[in-house]
Amino acid sequence: MPTLNRIRKSHRTWTASSIPTKLTVNFVLPYASELSGKEVLKTEMRGIATRSLYSLSRSILSQARQGITAGRETSPLDSLWSAIQRRGVKVNAIQLRPGNVIERTGRTFRVVEAEHKQQGRGGASIQVELRDVDNGNKLNLRFGTEESVEKVFVHEKSYTCLYTEGDTAFLIEPDTFEQVEVPLDIFGKASVYLKEEMKVQLQLYDGRALAAFLPKHVTCTIEETQLPMKGLTSAPRYKRALLDNGSTIQVPSYLEAGEKIVINTEDDSFVKRDNK
Repeated sequence: MPTLNRIRKSHRTWTASSIPTKLTVNFVLPYASELSGKEVLKTEMRGIATRSLYSLSRSILSQARQGITAGRETSPLDSLWSAIQRRGVKVNAIQLRPGNVIERTGRTFRVVEAEHKQQGRGGASIQVELRDVDNGNKLNLRFGTEESVEKVFVHEKSYTCLYTEGDTAFLIEPDTFEQVEVPLDIFGKASVYLKEEMKVQLQLYDGRALAAFLPKHVTCTIEETQLPMKGLTSAPRYKRALLDNGSTIQVPSYLEAGEKIVINTEDDSFVKRDNK
């Protein structure tokens, strides 16, 4: 039965005042063939003290051994990554961003929206919309600047879009040719820009796809533009344009139908004319 090598230890020690804010840990596995040639799983730990890191490493190795002795079909890499994900780190709630995954009251939530608010003398706060990853229920909460939450580690993996059908996107992993089906709504509002052969990122937690992200900039073709209103004394700087994906955005008034433009998928804004 294969055994796990000990974690490589650095001869350097840190005091409480000199603990690094970013640390890379190498988990060395002797049965590298089971990891498709990847001998080392590198995990970046941010803001974790040495004591917490030691505790985390013991948990990871313990869970990996359990997976081996129980004869599970899941790969050692999956076991190690799942162990890492289930051990979160406390962060200030103000740092939350859409796409983050947190643990709260024993349940796992994905941050859908995060809006910072300034309350005058009352200080700043953040209003977040959460979605339960198990049942899909939404929860709206407000956190103050002094409140903390447990942020869960997630894994991002690159895929290529094969095609979409109905409310489902069919993706393929370019290295292993693994195909997956995901609901379009995990792309959020940006799903209208999804096209065949487009590279996307899946955010995975415990083997499940929680969110998906398109490239920040994509190219679209203008199908038609809105004519300026009669009676205007000066030409408007922007006008509405219908794109080839069916969405409508504001574009500079000098653009015409048939032109290709670059769009920011995060806020549907015009970036520039595509001259390629």
